Amino acid sequence: MLEGVNVALGVSGSIAAVKTVELAHELRRQGASVRAVMTGSARGIVHPWSLEFATENDVVTEITGRVEHVELCGREGWADVLLLAPATANTVGKVAAAVDDTPVTTCATTALGAGIPVVVAPAMHEPMYDHPGVAEAIATVESWGVDFVDPRIEEGKAKIATEAAIVTGVARATTEQSLAGRRVVVTSGATSERIDPIRTLSNRASGKTGRAVARACHVRGAEVVLVHDGPAVHYADTRRVESAAEMLAACEETCAGADALVSAAAISDYTVEAAPEKIRSGQDRLTLELERVPKLVDTIREARPDLPIVGFKAESGGDDEAMVGKARELLSRVGLAFVVANDASVMGDDGTRALVVRSGATSEFEGSKAALGGRVAEELAVELG
Repeated sequence: MLEGVNVALGVSGSIAAVKTVELAHELRRQGASVRAVMTGSARGIVHPWSLEFATENDVVTEITGRVEHVELCGREGWADVLLLAPATANTVGKVAAAVDDTPVTTCATTALGAGIPVVVAPAMHEPMYDHPGVAEAIATVESWGVDFVDPRIEEGKAKIATEAAIVTGVARATTEQSLAGRRVVVTSGATSERIDPIRTLSNRASGKTGRAVARACHVRGAEVVLVHDGPAVHYADTRRVESAAEMLAACEETCAGADALVSAAAISDYTVEAAPEKIRSGQDRLTLELERVPKLVDTIREARPDLPIVGFKAESGGDDEAMVGKARELLSRVGLAFVVANDASVMGDDGTRALVVRSGATSEFEGSKAALGGRVAEELAVELG
């Protein structure tokens, strides 16, 4: 997600500074190179050697005759983005007032003047976060185009955002906004049909690909709605559903104002009338009468004839020719933009192999599901022009 990106990591004196060693590791796992800059207060919480170890680069702890702030964040500087994490109330206020009396705030002043993207992950006690002066400082800095990764409000504290949320914020700040201004609905994972108050009919879909598509669309600037049977995520407006009928209803609502639908979920083809009480065990045979449910993409296509829709098609058997044939049938029947076809054997795995099928061409993808999400987002951006 951050391949080839140079991140200058500015660390301020919040207790959340203890998390920056793992944050630096995670940025590097995602492909970034990292160089750290620390305030004096931060050095009282985390030793610079820790960040030197985590980044494999020297840590800037003072501005010397080498003008480290310009070397890092100047117009011809090393950094592609300046990440302030954690950013204290003191640091945010100084950035808003162009006060540069620490290595971190000096880098911020330089980056903002040079047009380098800046991402801020605040961390402080909740009353400080709610202070009108701090709120005004945040609003001022945001008005300059700086991206904030909102903290988690817990236990009376505005805790620093998760590493995943911060990485996503950095990726969005450094990625071409090819889907900016677009609203994209993404379905993900499995649906479940209730048999009784305890049991369900479902499938093995993990939702990893759908969530990767949603995150990749967000990173490219889209407003994303994620429809799935899972928790809220930091990169999308989440609509929690369980059954195929609930997923269809949510998509009918959200697609009314959408620019595209990516139907990555493994949606149940059949439902059953649920028993009001638990079906007792011990029966030698139990017959369930299954009833077909409407196809989501067909229903949305009828309601939105011109909506670009991306379909997914899972098959078993590992036969590429058969997969492409089924994908083309779906492509033609519903009038899809393109179809991503894969073998069901990859369900639950982190890696995948897929075929991107368009009306006139088929291309192969092999790699992580996170990377496939990026590929789908890029194809969608081309489709939307």
